[in-house]
Parts: sequence; C-alpha cells; structure tokens
Amino acid sequence: MRRCVQTFGLYCVCVCVCVCVCVCVCVCERVFVLLGFLLVPLRTICMVLVLLVTWPIAAIVTLGQPLKGAVEPMAGWRRFLCRVVISSLGQLYYLAMGFRVVVKGQQVSSAQAPILVVAPHSSFFDGIVCIVAGLPSTVSRTETLFVPIFGRFLRCLQPVLVSRVDPDSRKNTILEIEKRSTSGGHWPQVLIFPEGTCTNRSCLITFKQGAFIPGVPVQPVLLKYPNKLDTISWTWQGPAKTLLLFTLCQPFTTVQIEFMPPQVPTEDEKKSPSLFANRVRALMAQELGLPVTDHTYEDCRLMISAGELTLPMETGLVEFTKISKKLNLKWDNVRKELESFSAIASSCKGGRIKIEEFASFLKLPVSPALQELFALFDRDGNGTIDFREYVIGVTVLCRPANTEEVIQMAFKLFDTDEDQSITQEEFSSLLRSALGVSDLNVSSLFREIDTDGSGHITYSEFESFALSHPEYAKLFTTYLELQRYYALQEAELDSICSSCSSEDLRSEDNQEGSTSDKKED
Repeated sequence: MRRCVQTFGLYCVCVCVCVCVCVCVCVCERVFVLLGFLLVPLRTICMVLVLLVTWPIAAIVTLGQPLKGAVEPMAGWRRFLCRVVISSLGQLYYLAMGFRVVVKGQQVSSAQAPILVVAPHSSFFDGIVCIVAGLPSTVSRTETLFVPIFGRFLRCLQPVLVSRVDPDSRKNTILEIEKRSTSGGHWPQVLIFPEGTCTNRSCLITFKQGAFIPGVPVQPVLLKYPNKLDTISWTWQGPAKTLLLFTLCQPFTTVQIEFMPPQVPTEDEKKSPSLFANRVRALMAQELGLPVTDHTYEDCRLMISAGELTLPMETGLVEFTKISKKLNLKWDNVRKELESFSAIASSCKGGRIKIEEFASFLKLPVSPALQELFALFDRDGNGTIDFREYVIGVTVLCRPANTEEVIQMAFKLFDTDEDQSITQEEFSSLLRSALGVSDLNVSSLFREIDTDGSGHITYSEFESFALSHPEYAKLFTTYLELQRYYALQEAELDSICSSCSSEDLRSEDNQEGSTSDKKED
C-alpha cells in the first residue's frame, strides 16, 4: 500500500512538472509573439527613416566616384561625411534593430595595423563591426555594388572587389590588399573575415591567407553574441529575412566587439603566410575559449554540393585543404569528381561504393583486372570506396595513366584490322579476352563511346571518351600489368621445365655412358 502511494505521488509530481513546463513554453511563445507585434513595426519604421536619411548622404559622398577600381582614398569633406556622419547613422540603424554594442580594447590606426581580421563570422549582422571600426575598406563581390540602396552604402567603403568572371580576380585582389596595406596609413584599414564563410561560432575554421600575405601587422577583432536565444547565426541555405524577423522580436540583442593587440609577423611568417594565419587564429581561439579545426570554406561548399547531389553530408567532407595541397587540386576539379562519384554512389546506401556499383558504372563485369583496380582505390581495404578514396584514386592512379601514349596503344590493340576504326566485334573480342568473360555484352558501353552512332569508333571518339573517363585507362594498364605478370610466370615455368629436361637428358646420357663402359669391360 505504501509503495502504491509513493508511486502515485511520484506520478503527480511528474505531471505537475510537465504542466509547468508547458505553461512556461506557452507563456514564452505568447510573450515572443506579443513582442513581435509591438517591436517589429516600430523598429521597421525607425530603420526605414534612418535609411531615408543615410541614402542621400551616401549618394553625395559617392557622386563622381568610379563605380569600381578606386585609385585614391576619399579625402576632405567626403571622408568626414563617410567616417563621421554615415558611421553615426549606421550605429543608429543597428540601435533601431535593438542591438546593444559593447566595445572592449582599443582600435589602433592604419599605420600601426593596416588590416583588421574579424572572427568568428556567423551572420550578415557582423557588419556592425565595420561601423564601429569607422567604416574601413572591406573585401566584397563586384555584384554587391549593384544591390539597391545597400550597394550605394558599400561604395562609401571603397571596397576591394572580387569578380567571379575574371580569372585573375584572386591575384588582383591580393595585389590591391598589398597596395593599401603598405601605403603607410594613406589608405584606411582593410577589414577582412579570414574564415571566408559563416559558421555557428563553435570553433574557428582555417583562415584564408589573403589578410596575411602582405606580411604587415594585423589587429585581431573578436565578435561575441552573449544572448540566451541565438537569432544571429546564419549557417543554412534558408532566407535571411527569417533571422531578421526573429532578431527584431527580441527586446535587445547584445554584441561584444573586442579589439586585441596588433600582431606583427616574424620573418618566417612573412615568408610563409599560413604560419602567420595559424598563429593569429590560435590567439583568437584562446581568447574566445574555442577549439580550432582544419576544415575550410571549400569543405563547406563540398558538404552543400554533396547534399544537392542527395549524398550524405559526410561524403563531401574530405578536408579539402589537406587533399588539395597534396594533389594540387582546384575546387572546380573536385566538384566534377563529386558529380562522378554521385553518379556511381546514387544507388548505394551511405554514399560508399562497392565493387558491384563500380563495375556497373564502368558497364563491365567483375573480373580480376577490375578487382585489382578496385583494390587500388580502396585504400583502407574495407571493401568500399568513399569520396576521399575516389578523389585520390582518380587523381593519383587514373589521370597519370591516361596519357596519349596509353590511349594510342589501347586503340591499336582494339583496331585489329588496322583500318583506323573499331567495330563492335573488335571491341567486344578484346574485352572478352582481357576480362576473361566469354559471354560479355558491351553494347551499351560501345554505344556510349560511338557518339555519332555510325557503328564504328573513330580515334577522336575513343580519345574523347578516354579523357573524360580516366578509370578505364588505369583498368587497361592494370590488365597489361597482369598480362606481363602472367607472361613472366609462364617464362619462369618454361625455364624451370627446360632446365629440368636438360638435367634429365644429361642424367640419361650419363647412364648410357656408364652402361656402354660396363659392356666394353
């Protein structure tokens, strides 16, 4: 009886706790909605009023200035309007959104530290550090200048522009940063987010080297949002207006901006910007109490691309920086390899390729030569290929084997009658002997190579297919290596057999000689 009473009492306590939690959640939601109805319209009106005052001033400041490629920094009344008036209106704009700014440390001059490096970067709200720092120059995409209203504000900063269509854009951007940072204070400071993308502020990812290549002192700037409810972080592909709405519903949003002491590079760090970047990142992470990770912006792009190709997110996470340095890969190349990998792994669970899917992709049966090639890709020997193994296999094994000499040799082997074209019979005959499969059907593979549907594969068609499918080149060279191995084995057996037969003949001659000697005796 006592046990039943205790159980019933415990049950009542649990029910009461659940009811209290539900009531608190409902109250919080109602308060949130109520604040939204009150604050969002009021703040929106204030923001619009600030924009209406700021835009004409920005238009006056940039009047007659080149749209891009600023030659000289602003001076005189333009600089006063930009650094004093527009900067003050910018702070008023963030105040209208409910931001409460806490500044720690002291910002140094452009002559002392020409570059400001800001981290962690987690939201478009991080632009507030630019306003607090007195509107220094930033690095921005060219397309941003044409955004209505805000493009005009951005022109006031005289940003260093990056173009997606210009192949020399990266080199020109670095040269422009070097020119401004070594001007001896003639240009305003350049503000850079070295992570290159938004994170959730749980760690600091690898810093890009653009801010550290000039080899000048940099001043680290820390960004913190010590709020109970995070409405700031923008790390997904969703609309930014959702974050803006949630932030406007808050009574206030606190942001802490801390200027750390400038960091001067050593001689070794001037020669190796990555050393300088890593040291500054370590100092900032220590001050923030965060870990560091070697993942990069390109890793994030790979994860997003993997998701778009319906692959598991971890499939695209290959630590791009490490693998690209070792293999000298570019982002576009890795993106193409990811698409090829997706074509093979689309039918697999978990985004890992087994030998059956590998053979199906190549439109070939499982054979000793194919097993040898698969084993070369499968670096850890677990019977599957992940994206990292696939990239390394294609780059290290297949592409070096896919030379013009190998392609010409393969075409000559297929073209048995030497008429400069390959028929389906010639094609299937060699593959049958190469793969050891008597009933091989290669009609689908033949049709894929025979792009004009003539029934004959020309050398240009063969070469074009081989260059876009490097796996076949390694398969072909693997087959040749196996054939050489078998030939060597047979040669060794023949030599052993010949040596044995010669020894037998010698022994027989000796026996005959001894018999004849006995007869003579």
